[in-house]
Amino acid sequence: MPVGGPGALPILYRDNWLIAVHKPAGMLVHRSDLDRHETRFALQLLRDRIGRPVYPVHRLDKGTSGLLLFALERGVGRALSEQFEQGDVEKRYLAVVRGYPPEAGVVDHPLAPLADTYAGLSAGRTARAAVTRYRCLARAELPYRVDRYPSSRYALVELAPLTGRRHQLRRHMKHIAHPIIGDATHGKGRHNRLFRDLFGCRRLLLAAVTLGLTHPVSGEPLFLRAPLAADFVEVLRALGWIEHAAG
Repeated sequence: MPVGGPGALPILYRDNWLIAVHKPAGMLVHRSDLDRHETRFALQLLRDRIGRPVYPVHRLDKGTSGLLLFALERGVGRALSEQFEQGDVEKRYLAVVRGYPPEAGVVDHPLAPLADTYAGLSAGRTARAAVTRYRCLARAELPYRVDRYPSSRYALVELAPLTGRRHQLRRHMKHIAHPIIGDATHGKGRHNRLFRDLFGCRRLLLAAVTLGLTHPVSGEPLFLRAPLAADFVEVLRALGWIEHAAG
């Protein structure tokens, strides 16, 4: 069960080598060129809370909430990072997108690296392979004109990235013309504003909900799950999708 008071990072799992927390939307994992003014980061908050170094093994965008995993020892972190890089970790996300995607599909669209000097990443013109599986869980049509139609369509999708490119899910959903709601960079402002006005939603509707991996020390399978944040749940409840997000 998550633990921690208001403002804390709820701890979802901990053993002698790993710790998983629930990162809120709007918080960076660590320093980034994209938000130089930010002063609160998940890495530092968790380190200060437990009183020992922590080592990030993957990353979530600032706007994405949900399951974030750290190692408690540097060598364990390297082993975990290799699992992520080799595609051996099963990752599952939920997102609310514009339009009605097909029932299921695969986005196989290479992505060029994005620069971030704090993270040691440089921009590149050469695109790298990037693959995402998706599945449509629920659909809704709202009686509001946003584009040229008298109503607007939205869907709840399950996303499984098979590679780990930066902003992969956001860029891939834009590529297939179903951008994630709340995405100020790759989405559409008019749809984002509708969700703000109807539901008070001012966040990216993307959440990391599960991770399946091999424990780097014991060698046993490890399955981790994060609950959806309250503000995400409120949107799903308003759209009648709560039961579809529980899988």
